[in-house]
Amino acid sequence: MSSIDQSQTQTHARNLIGGVWTDSSKNTPSINPATGAVLGVFADGGADEARAAIDAARNAFATGDWTRNRELRAQALLEMADRLAERRDELVARLSRENGKTLAEAGFEVDASIPKLRYYGALALTESGRAAEVKPGIYSMTLRQPAGVAGVIAPWNSPVVLAVRSFAPALAAGCTIAMKLPGQTGLTNGLLYEIVNATKSLPPGVFNAFTESGSRGARLIVSDPGVDVISYTGSTRTGRAIMADAAGTLKGTSLELGGKTPMIVFDDADLDAAVPVLTAAIITFTGQFCMTGSRVLVQRGIADELRTRLSAALEAVRVGAGDDPASDMGPLIDQANADRVDQIVADAAAYAKILVRGGRVTTGPLAAGAFCRPSLVEVDDVSQPIVQQEVFGPVATFEVFDTEADAVARANATEYGLAASVWSRDVDRPLRVGRELDAGTIWSNTWAAIFDQMEEGGFKQSGVGRHHGIRGLEEFQEIKHVVHPAPRL
Repeated sequence: MSSIDQSQTQTHARNLIGGVWTDSSKNTPSINPATGAVLGVFADGGADEARAAIDAARNAFATGDWTRNRELRAQALLEMADRLAERRDELVARLSRENGKTLAEAGFEVDASIPKLRYYGALALTESGRAAEVKPGIYSMTLRQPAGVAGVIAPWNSPVVLAVRSFAPALAAGCTIAMKLPGQTGLTNGLLYEIVNATKSLPPGVFNAFTESGSRGARLIVSDPGVDVISYTGSTRTGRAIMADAAGTLKGTSLELGGKTPMIVFDDADLDAAVPVLTAAIITFTGQFCMTGSRVLVQRGIADELRTRLSAALEAVRVGAGDDPASDMGPLIDQANADRVDQIVADAAAYAKILVRGGRVTTGPLAAGAFCRPSLVEVDDVSQPIVQQEVFGPVATFEVFDTEADAVARANATEYGLAASVWSRDVDRPLRVGRELDAGTIWSNTWAAIFDQMEEGGFKQSGVGRHHGIRGLEEFQEIKHVVHPAPRL
């Protein structure tokens, strides 16, 4: 049995359904991944909570004026941003301790959530329909209206920003929400629910959320005819299952799934600028990020130098508790995942060269936690598992190429297509190479630059639909064609 973490007052997080705090028949402990200690307990929901959330959202959509009152929606989202900003430090501390993120990473996540709420609060007041007199006396127009109840399912690796990224545009569009968040961050979820519930201009039942360590509630959200659109962030495998279940009611799905981001470094790249960013791309969020720079592709002329410099940078990473200011990288979400990542690196030794053997920390003061030092694995054959499969941990491959065509072929050799990065001093090369890459986001001499105003999402098996920007709002809308007066038949 895990010990109690005395550094925090014990917390009991509940679910928010129909504007009322609810408990579940099961309370589950939340574990600090750095120590194995219990942080508190959360109401662990399931099918019953999902049913209640869907019903409450359905009722709120059918009654009241949320769906048609743009000013109310804008006011609620802007107020929600203010409430989140007020409790920013509290949420950062809880996220760091429960998820394992460093304090800087947790701060980055929460700080990225606040402007998303404000952006979609402003976008709630806009309209992008069209109107024309298509024939003499016949006027035709398109109107956008909310799709209905939006089912949101977000993951544990960035529960705050990924939840906000889905429910903010859904609320701006006029949808109501039935949301499931994961058990690994149950206390963080509960605090997010408190912040949303403190938004006085948000009518009861518009936002409904529960935490679940299993999947029965999530499955009901996906399959239930009372939910009109699904927004999911997570693994490709689960995304495929969601699309199959959603097909029964032909509901729309917006899915951001797995990735194997290639970081393509050409001979003329500025390595002084590149190496710190490549290192960050591997270890940020302990590699538990769909855009983790998990493949370093380097042109042969600088391969030796980059191999040496990147290996040294990874070996120097300071691993420790997320809320320790001295830590460069925190623990993985739990010990099972730390063991899983360690085994992937061990298996790769049969077909690849291990440049940096990080792996599970099994001795010393960090042994009780889910710590895994970063690893770098040199591989030539792109068909090998460590190239083809998402590791979701601080592990990167090191792959050498000769020409632009070779780099593009290697980069496109997986089923994923979420993001890529191109490093070169040649001003034209990133655009030229980026045009040939099968990825939804291409960065030039940088990594992980995301803007609320600009759409991002995946090609191939990395997803369908888009987040952010105007398209992020349109994922939660239907288009209605109105003709006036109707022509005589």
